Amino acid sequence: MASARQINSDSNPISNRAILIVDDEENIVSALKAVLSNNGFVVAVTTSPREALSWLATRNFQFIVVDLKMPELNGLEFLQELAKLEVKTIVIVMSAFGTTEIALEAIRKGANDYIAKPFTPEELLFVLKKAEERELLKSENILLKEQIAKNYSFANIIAQSAYMQEIFNTIKKVADYQTTVIIQGESGTGKELIARALHFNSSRKNKRFIAINCGAIPENLLESELFGHKRGAFTDATKDRKGLFQEADQGTLFLDEIGELPLHLQVKLLRVLQERMIVPVGETKPIPVDVRIIAATLRDLEEDIINGRFRDDLFYRLNVVSIKIPPLRERKEDIPVLVNYFLKKNQQKLGLGIHKVSHQAMNALMDYSWPGNVRELENCIERAMILTEDEEISYESLPNSLKQEIGEECEELIVSDDNLSIKQRTNVLEKQLILRALKKTNGNRTHAARLLEISHRTLLYKLKEYGIASNSDEE
Repeated sequence: MASARQINSDSNPISNRAILIVDDEENIVSALKAVLSNNGFVVAVTTSPREALSWLATRNFQFIVVDLKMPELNGLEFLQELAKLEVKTIVIVMSAFGTTEIALEAIRKGANDYIAKPFTPEELLFVLKKAEERELLKSENILLKEQIAKNYSFANIIAQSAYMQEIFNTIKKVADYQTTVIIQGESGTGKELIARALHFNSSRKNKRFIAINCGAIPENLLESELFGHKRGAFTDATKDRKGLFQEADQGTLFLDEIGELPLHLQVKLLRVLQERMIVPVGETKPIPVDVRIIAATLRDLEEDIINGRFRDDLFYRLNVVSIKIPPLRERKEDIPVLVNYFLKKNQQKLGLGIHKVSHQAMNALMDYSWPGNVRELENCIERAMILTEDEEISYESLPNSLKQEIGEECEELIVSDDNLSIKQRTNVLEKQLILRALKKTNGNRTHAARLLEISHRTLLYKLKEYGIASNSDEE
């Protein structure tokens, strides 16, 4: 026996769903058909489980409600046959002789939920609605993971330079190993993006990727954040808490700014890398963890080792594979492709039709040193798209920092015909370049030296020679 009927019901949140009822009792299928049809379902019913399976080979149903006790084929056997068809549907099993063991067995064999007879119409509708919501959530999670994997796949890191192609090859080679990786590069170069690419191109991609900035959390909280704590371990520890190592179990933990990790926690991290065990604060028993560690820093860790700020044994443990991301100024061939990418990205984000950059503006973008690297370039393009009044980004819409600026002292000397001293003109120009570099790096002498392509020691000498005071907090 089979029949189908469609009822339009815009008021019901789960209306217009195709549902198949399978039960050997005529009165049951008739009653269920009436209830579900009145609530906006497209209903097909049958008393034959084998007939139901034949329908499923050619027809699609959002739901199947099947009885567990049937003479021709019981519900568990029906689920086994259904699995062979690889049908994507929500299955609810029902029985008047239900036990917890039977319900669990049905769910293990592919059912989404279980309902015991007798039940009210409201109970059945509730079970159907909750089962649908769970499946929708699963689908959204799968889609989200696929989207994340796509966004952070190395193929979607925008670059064409030989430098970056070499990094992509390294990612492909090491992504699927447990090997610890350390990523080095200036702020804004995309260290976390590389870390995510390593994770999402590995067998751990379906597990968690957790990132923590070791310099952004107070030292007294960082140990608990990483390793967790037991209740009563300290004043505010009112309950047990898992740390990020446990949260990232079987996945990846990205330790950004690893150079900011205090020395006593460096010892604890070294032990984790060696033993694959953690000890929460206030606990004495080690807990095993399976975590892939990726670290990143903009500091010179080898210099920190010399200065006693970083442990050499931890450095060698972390530095199994090293990925050094070059600053944008050293791979300027990537600037045009990045600009085009950010244009397209912001067209959708801002709803603007700007799709190109003027020749003069592109020259300015290519000539700029980009101390903030790719992040600064992205912000610059977004700002320029908002400010420009044309269909293309103009030179005038660029930030002043990108435009050629020469100090008054330098300009006066260069345009003067009275002073022909190469030494004096060179010294004034050098002083202006140093001042501009310090301005761009907020007084950070180490970063300024990199921009100027001189050593830190040479910069200190020139600061003293030209009487330039730096507001840097560096020692």
